[in-house]
Amino acid sequence: MPVRTIIIGTGSQVPETAVTNKDLEARVDTTDEWIRARTGIQQRFIAGDHETNSFLATRASLKALEMAGVRPEKLDLIIVGTLTPDMPMPSVACLVQKDLGASNAGAFDISATCSGFLYGLSIADKFIRTNSNMKILVIGSEILSKRTNWQDRTTCVLFGDGAGAAVVTGTTEDRGILSTHLHADGSLGDLLTIKALGTATPLTPEVFDKGWQYIQMQGREVFKHAVRALESVVNEALEANGWAGGNIDILFSHQANMRILDFLRERLGLPSEKVFINIHKYGNTSAASIPIALDEANRAGQLQPGLRILMVSFGGGFTWGSIAMRW
Repeated sequence: MPVRTIIIGTGSQVPETAVTNKDLEARVDTTDEWIRARTGIQQRFIAGDHETNSFLATRASLKALEMAGVRPEKLDLIIVGTLTPDMPMPSVACLVQKDLGASNAGAFDISATCSGFLYGLSIADKFIRTNSNMKILVIGSEILSKRTNWQDRTTCVLFGDGAGAAVVTGTTEDRGILSTHLHADGSLGDLLTIKALGTATPLTPEVFDKGWQYIQMQGREVFKHAVRALESVVNEALEANGWAGGNIDILFSHQANMRILDFLRERLGLPSEKVFINIHKYGNTSAASIPIALDEANRAGQLQPGLRILMVSFGGGFTWGSIAMRW
């Protein structure tokens, strides 16, 4: 059998403070009914000052390592998908490496927005296919509340903070990652963007007045491209593995909007119990979305050996992708 990548431990961490839709009614011109009807979100978790990206990522990682039975010093590599690092340098991955005491691990961040965890897991898969003994920690972690304009009711209701992690290694058993597909289209980047905070746009009073330090999104256009891209990448994964939609046991889609999840379920002809949903509890946590969902399902005993799992995501950039695996 060829070497395949398996997940041997998962973990997740969200901040202490939950902010409900009712709480937002007091801060912005919106209602609980309006938010639920358009997004499916009921609450989200918002980080306090001490709950940095690396703080949440480290705690998620400790849980994943404990489940995997892997000591930090046995890690070979740490990959973090994030668009909201603690700082430009050092990377979140290096901060996590320090906090874990993973002294033998290489560490780097990748920026693929909501697709960050899938991009990171795909990279890890390529390493493990060349060295099956490697143990790699893949993390998706975000503090989107720091990049959210809390006066913009169209975006501030969507996002939450959190981190999810997975420990992966190799096996020659008939399970693990079967296929990965990654895509991007930079020509559509302006539809979902944070224009400031990089080197191209210095922070000036004019930039702050325009709100370029916050997430700006053309929601209807993003939705339109998201459903097309996700349907395409789902079909790509099905064809690559000789599956039909009904062969999927659990679909883990990025938790961005309940309408997108419903669209995918209907297109695939899947019953609701085969589509994992937790957007109502966490909102859109970007790169943390899928690993938080994986950990929640794993700890609830829903990921049994042999299940056919499909993970799909779409995010700013635009980026999108899929990973099919047999648990």
